[in-house]
Amino acid sequence: MYPEYMVAPIREDLTSVGFEQLMTPEEVESVLNQKEGTVLVAINSVCGCAASKARPALKMAVASSENKPSKLVTVFAGMEGDAVAKAREFMLPYPPSSPSIALFKDGELVHMIERHHIEGNDLTRIVDSLQGAFEDYCAK
Repeated sequence: MYPEYMVAPIREDLTSVGFEQLMTPEEVESVLNQKEGTVLVAINSVCGCAASKARPALKMAVASSENKPSKLVTVFAGMEGDAVAKAREFMLPYPPSSPSIALFKDGELVHMIERHHIEGNDLTRIVDSLQGAFEDYCAK
């Protein structure tokens, strides 16, 4: 666990643009057990690729997309361990990775961006991947 004063601005990087911070397994279940709508889940972290690629890509994709997920949520790896573990259960069969980004539609995982997709790509490709998923699954 990291000191809260250290992660507060990292949390705020996403919550300030509309992401809801989920703190408990019950909160995660409540959101991800919904069978209608789309939910974008960001597993946030203190690592450099989260700061330089994952969070900026999330913010850019959401801000610039006509079609957006109906709900934006985040859990923080290294902090709320039980909430992160619960979110990762919904992301199976993908192995745990942080940061990572998952899109759910009507309770089903439909798009996954793992850490190696984040580290190994430039920002534009991550944004394009998210926007493509939003177009495919979040169309009105």
